Amino acid sequence: MPTFILLTRLSPQALHQPKSFETLEQHVSQQVLKHCPTLKWVSSHALLGPWDYLDVIEAPDMETITRASLLVRSYGKAHTEIWPAMPWSGFKLTVRALAE
Repeated sequence: MPTFILLTRLSPQALHQPKSFETLEQHVSQQVLKHCPTLKWVSSHALLGPWDYLDVIEAPDMETITRASLLVRSYGKAHTEIWPAMPWSGFKLTVRALAE
């Protein structure tokens, strides 16, 4: 399955107190898994910078990852970006094929 990076920045209105992070996470992830059952979360990371979260996700197609991003935006009151990602070994194979 293709790999995608989903970057998320929460709006200031999304959280009222620190414990709200877990409640919000549970609610958003339930919605994503309900509407995108073929999606697989590989890993999630909290960030200290302009983005709050970085999720590595495998999805069968662009439609599925877009649906997940829209759900995060809607239920998470957040801004998201989707980046397609390729494992380094696959990237090297692609580069080598260009030299042939």
